Amino acid sequence: MTEEQALQKLAALCSQAEHCTSEMKEKMTRWGVADDEQQRIIEYLVANRYVDDRRYARSFVNDKLKYNKWGPRKIEQALWMKHLDDSIRQEALNDVDDSDYIAVLRPLLQSKRRATKADSTYELNQKLFRYAVGRGFTSEQIRRVINVDDDFGE
Repeated sequence: MTEEQALQKLAALCSQAEHCTSEMKEKMTRWGVADDEQQRIIEYLVANRYVDDRRYARSFVNDKLKYNKWGPRKIEQALWMKHLDDSIRQEALNDVDDSDYIAVLRPLLQSKRRATKADSTYELNQKLFRYAVGRGFTSEQIRRVINVDDDFGE
């Protein structure tokens, strides 16, 4: 694939949805585009705002919280796997208030509580805790929902 073909294909792709620079590099590597050509293409895409890692990270965080119901730890790990800079990851995660995570976690745990069988309250809380940790929520957030809410699950 030529440099011009790769540029046109990536520009069209970026016009349709948010993508980060590491995704673009990965695609070009699969297509067999040379490293120096990759660098020029990335510079063009960034300069013309087709690709913006900060914008991508903010969008990614909001989508994973809203649609996938992920907590901050799971989102951060997914951003790390996208090879985004630490400062960009932290900035995007810090844009979301802790109360937004709690607002997503509370109905998740209430629903899970109704579907979970347990012999004691302790066992139920342990199962809920493990479930929430698996979804990427912090211990503090989980405790706030399980222990602080007097009407939890009722």
